[in-house]
Amino acid sequence: MKTFAQIREAKAMPKGDHVFDKLVGKVKVMIHKDTKGFTVYIDGDKLDTYKSQKEAEKVGIAFAKEM
Repeated sequence: MKTFAQIREAKAMPKGDHVFDKLVGKVKVMIHKDTKGFTVYIDGDKLDTYKSQKEAEKVGIAFAKEM
């Protein structure tokens, strides 16, 4: 039987261009650029979409540090 972690890791890469990737502690922060803006993903889960990459990086890293 598959564990929850195995199912979660099996997700495909989100749509859009991959522009940023960083590991903060044990938390993976990814940013993808799509038509709406820059979308932040924390461990594969969508956090939010921002207008600029710099703002998305700042919020994503701050959120990951709190986790």
